[in-house]
Amino acid sequence: MADDRKAFLLRADPLLWREIERWAADELRSVNGQIEFILRDAVRRRRKGGGDPAAPDPTAGPAEPPASP
Repeated sequence: MADDRKAFLLRADPLLWREIERWAADELRSVNGQIEFILRDAVRRRRKGGGDPAAPDPTAGPAEPPASP
């Protein structure tokens, strides 16, 4: 099964990076997994706070293709 996740470069302040490393270790996650968790949580909170309801949910799987006319 192919991994469809988007890879990207992230530059972070060293102090922030160390804090994320500690947080990840506390929750038994990798730093990458922790960053993904933080991002998913931020998106979920934004959606609950009045985000665009028509926007696709990034935590749901791939979107279904539109129906043919």
